[in-house]
Amino acid sequence: MDANRILQFLSDVQANNNRAWFQSHKPLYDAAREEWERGVGQALECIGRFDPSVLSQQVKDCTYRFYRDTRFSQDKSPYKNHFGAYINAHGKKALRGGYYLHMEPGHCLLAVGNYWLPTHVLTSCRNEMMANEQEWLRCVESPAFRRYYGAADDATWESPQGFGLAKLKTCPAGFPRDYEHVRYLRLKDYCAWHRVSDAFFEGDAWLAELTKMMKAAKPMMDFVNAVIDDYE
Repeated sequence: MDANRILQFLSDVQANNNRAWFQSHKPLYDAAREEWERGVGQALECIGRFDPSVLSQQVKDCTYRFYRDTRFSQDKSPYKNHFGAYINAHGKKALRGGYYLHMEPGHCLLAVGNYWLPTHVLTSCRNEMMANEQEWLRCVESPAFRRYYGAADDATWESPQGFGLAKLKTCPAGFPRDYEHVRYLRLKDYCAWHRVSDAFFEGDAWLAELTKMMKAAKPMMDFVNAVIDDYE
């Protein structure tokens, strides 16, 4: 993938986020989008080797519109400043977890898992964790998972890596406050992310590293998806 071309276009958009500039530079957008979609297709193929369920999706099912919906936003910039793709066997809007790629100058990352879940599904996931504690710990405390995503601590979206974007301050109602692994019960999502350099996506070598990162988090995601499947 020609990441340099994509990042240069995104940098130009950040500096000129208006329709007049965009329309006069539309060929740059078309070239950058084509490169991005080629990279997403490569990622889809790689992920499909260890998770064949995603092969039901096409590139167009995984990518997002570049045009922003500004109707309910104070920021009226018409275009996004990043390219994103979410590879999910049940589609981008599914409760089920999937694989996310994000390219933005200075903020590139990979992520795996679930970004939000309704309260009743979260409760079921927490019950499942307690009922199958050792299996859950094998998923989220394996050396590979910890190497790429760290622990369920106080990491934020801006942190180099993390597990759990949102967390309760205390133990959720109805669960034992003295539970040894209460930090996992406090999670309000099961998103694991790892930030990468802008140079990460250049060429084709990144696909091997992407495979390692995504495979490290797949057991965690499979554990949660097994619960979610009862609701979808």
